[in-house]
Amino acid sequence: MRIRDEVVNADTIGISGHIRPDGDCIGACMAMYQYLCKVYPDKRVDVFLEQPAAVFSCLGGVGQIHTDFKTDVESYDVFIALDTAKERMGEAESMFVRAGKTINIDHHVSNPGCGDVNYIDAGASSTSELVYDVLTEEDMDVEIAKAIYTGIIHDTGVMRYSNTSPKTLQTAAKLIAYDFDFSELAEKTFYEKTYVQNLLLGRALLESIQFMHGKCIVSGLAKRTLDFYHADSKDLEGIVSQLNQTAGVECAIFMYQTGVQEFKVSLRSKGKVDVAKIAVFFGGGGHVRAAGCTMNGTFHDVVNNLSLHIEKQMKEGGLL
Repeated sequence: MRIRDEVVNADTIGISGHIRPDGDCIGACMAMYQYLCKVYPDKRVDVFLEQPAAVFSCLGGVGQIHTDFKTDVESYDVFIALDTAKERMGEAESMFVRAGKTINIDHHVSNPGCGDVNYIDAGASSTSELVYDVLTEEDMDVEIAKAIYTGIIHDTGVMRYSNTSPKTLQTAAKLIAYDFDFSELAEKTFYEKTYVQNLLLGRALLESIQFMHGKCIVSGLAKRTLDFYHADSKDLEGIVSQLNQTAGVECAIFMYQTGVQEFKVSLRSKGKVDVAKIAVFFGGGGHVRAAGCTMNGTFHDVVNNLSLHIEKQMKEGGLL
């Protein structure tokens, strides 16, 4: 698939990703936005996302994001959903549904494809890697390359996670040939933490609990804690991944309270537990090693409900 061919007859094009966008979602959306603006300067291209974390302000086009999801276009000729199924697009879902033509590019195993045209590859490291596949190399430039590279490093843990394939590394090599400071980009957008982020990470680690003979670890933050630090979801990036680094742990759970008896849950696995299967059961989605969902109940209710599914998989896999 070549994206420029899929939108050639469109006058208006919309782009969006999932709620609470992460690095891959932001990188993929900004790369697609900049690319289409470059190859079709006479077309109207709009990108819709919730406000990205400040660390992503180094990417071109971030200032053009419609974070309020307002538009005077009644129905886009083409609408592109990146790194998500339509059900997780939030306020952009209605724009996607009304569009004359829909395109879905994603690497989540839980997404069967929700567009008229779909490019879904659960074996890809990231949606940003798939975005690179559908662009034409002769129209690439340094800003597009930076956006794609950012997305890839965020979903691969800077090429450390097992979803990093030879193709991923080959793509990354082509991207850094555009001569941007890829080391600083990783440092600023992936590793660097604010003081508040470090405080929240510290609390989450300090209050974490290991169970299932040390093979599972869980931690959570109450809404009152987030309110005390004036924090939001963007300040919680990386906590579940750090929990998953605990020696002996096969599955990590991190949750934070979003309402009365409502929690946003992030799951990570070292590969022997399919957390995507668990997240899908509770209405979420993701990958085998990284997934999430929203659940209702008390903290202990959520842990108990998740534990039933985690324990079953661990027993089937001979871990317990």
